[in-house]
Amino acid sequence: MGMGGGGTGGAVSEINVTPLIDVLLVLLIIFMVIVPVTPRGLEALVPQPPKNKTQDVENTRTIVVQVISNGGGEPGYKINDDSFAKSALEPKLAEIFASRQEKVMFVKGDKDLDYAKIAEVIDFGKQAGVDNVGVITPRIEAGQ
Repeated sequence: MGMGGGGTGGAVSEINVTPLIDVLLVLLIIFMVIVPVTPRGLEALVPQPPKNKTQDVENTRTIVVQVISNGGGEPGYKINDDSFAKSALEPKLAEIFASRQEKVMFVKGDKDLDYAKIAEVIDFGKQAGVDNVGVITPRIEAGQ
């Protein structure tokens, strides 16, 4: 009488699926608990409409001061599209920025001007109460 040992097939090659399903269900429960806690969306700062509907259109316009070269002489000055003398530039800027909430000014100068002329306009803006000054430069073409 011989012993009735194991089968002739060798080792059993089946995966025990029960522990795998247990781990999967635990992970599913964890994710189901975490998901409702996360916020639904991102908070965004949305601009509010103006309180008075009769706001002046000129007041919302961006202020660009141009310094225009006159071929070596005293440069010309423009605020947006209006020409001004150098002596009238600072009082006009003070008048514009006295009633504006957004005190931002851009300065655009010709490329052949000294930076001292542009810096002078920036100083006029700072004396008029401008908080931020941007300098507009020409685009650099490829190959220059």
